[in-house]
This record gives sequence, C-alpha cells and structure tokens, in this order.
Amino acid sequence: MLANIERYYDTVPRSAAHTEDFGPLTLFVRDGDGYQYYARPTLGHRGALTATHVRAVLARQQELGIPQSFEWVAETTPSLEAVATAEGLHVHRHPLMVLGADAETAAPAGTSDVVVRVLGPDDPVLASAIAVPHLAFNEPGTQLGHAGRPELAEQTARGIEDGSVQRAAERIRHGLSVLAAAIHDGVALCAGQHNPVGDTSEIVGVGTLPSARRRGLAQLVTAALLAEARAGGVSTVFLSAGDPDVARIYARLGFQPIGTAVIAVIAEPAE
Repeated sequence: MLANIERYYDTVPRSAAHTEDFGPLTLFVRDGDGYQYYARPTLGHRGALTATHVRAVLARQQELGIPQSFEWVAETTPSLEAVATAEGLHVHRHPLMVLGADAETAAPAGTSDVVVRVLGPDDPVLASAIAVPHLAFNEPGTQLGHAGRPELAEQTARGIEDGSVQRAAERIRHGLSVLAAAIHDGVALCAGQHNPVGDTSEIVGVGTLPSARRRGLAQLVTAALLAEARAGGVSTVFLSAGDPDVARIYARLGFQPIGTAVIAVIAEPAE
C-alpha cells in the first residue's frame, strides 16, 4: 500500500509542475502561478541520501524564491528526518490514513440547514469553497475559532483576484480535482477536494470555517468526496490528518493509520 501511495505522490504534482533531479531527491517546481511544491525522495532511488543532497535542494529553492520544504513518508524514507533536522528544517509529523477498496464507510448524520454537494467548475459556491480552507488552516485544530463570514468574504475576493478560483475551475474541468462543500445560504462553510490518479486518490484541504466548527461538517464533506471517488472508480483513498484529534474524525469514516506523512520546512527564527 505504501508503495502505491509513493507512486501517487510522485505522479500528482506533475500535472502542474516540472521536476529537477537531485539524485535521491526530486524537486517539483510549479509551472506558472499557484501553490508552490516541494522536494520529495526520488521514486525508486536506492542510493544514500545525505546532507549534501538536502543542501543542494535548499539552495535551489532559495534561488527560485520558492518555499524551502520537503515532504515524504517516514516509513519509506526513514533516514531523511535526521538529515533534515540537522540542516535546520522544522519537522511536522502527521498520521497517514487509508481507506482500502473493501472498507465499509459509515455515513455521517447530516444537518438540516446545510447542503453538501460536489461542485462543478462554474458553480457559484466555488470561490468560497476555495477560500474556506485557507481560514481553517490559519486557525488549526477542531475547536471553535474566530474567523467567520466577514473574513470568508475577504478571502473569497482574494482568491478571485489572484486566479486561485480560475485555476481550481480548470482542474475540475480537466478531471484533475474534485471539490465538495457544505453550503449554507449560498456560502461554503467547509470544503475539501480529492485528486484522482488512476485508481488512487488523496483527500486534501478539508477545512471548516473556524466559527462554524463542531457541527460535523468536515465529516460530511469527506463522506461526499469518498462517495464521488468510489463512483469514479477509485479503490484506494488516503489522506494525512493534521493531528490526532483530526485523525479520530477520519477514523469514524473508516480510515485506518498506515504510516506517517512528514513535512519539513525551514524553521522560523526565534523572536
């Protein structure tokens, strides 16, 4: 299963990025505007991974003006964490969870004032669905937070202006991404997506407006994405949970831990 996930991780950025070869590491560089990618262990590489390789990637990322970041699966590249930490990167570990083809999923209870649906490229809710995860991840966790409708309106306007909404619409149009949202009064209160590659897909970016948390909306959106993925022929769905509390939410839908997703970024200087 982890080998399948590694192949997926190597494939999915290539629809919007080109690669640069650093031996045991591959740097994905975004083509055009949008979300900037990261470096990952090179698929199938058998040689040693050293500090020299990490430094070379960091230097290239700095030269390109993109985030100095790495992503990998701890169980398949166990040596990278110590090297990254020694080079000053701050490591974040997240539960990697999978729902296999034979897993049964429990449908969560809905809520009467919210509609959950998959969004098309011209859906009027798309702009707020792109915006809401940004606010969610700025206030991580599962507790009620500050950001509400005014902040969502501001973030929605930014997404329209910077092209994020148009890029998402094109990915939907070409079958690269599927977005779902929990909608109230014409606005997405929670949204997320899955990005299918063959019979495998990753659910990413599921986030609830902080002021609308504790209503089960993330479960509803995830269940909608799962149903769409299954209907589209996807047999293996996986995700990385932000923390153990979030992992427990996904476990209620049938996801099981399979490993550890690791993100390493240059540590912020101490104030």
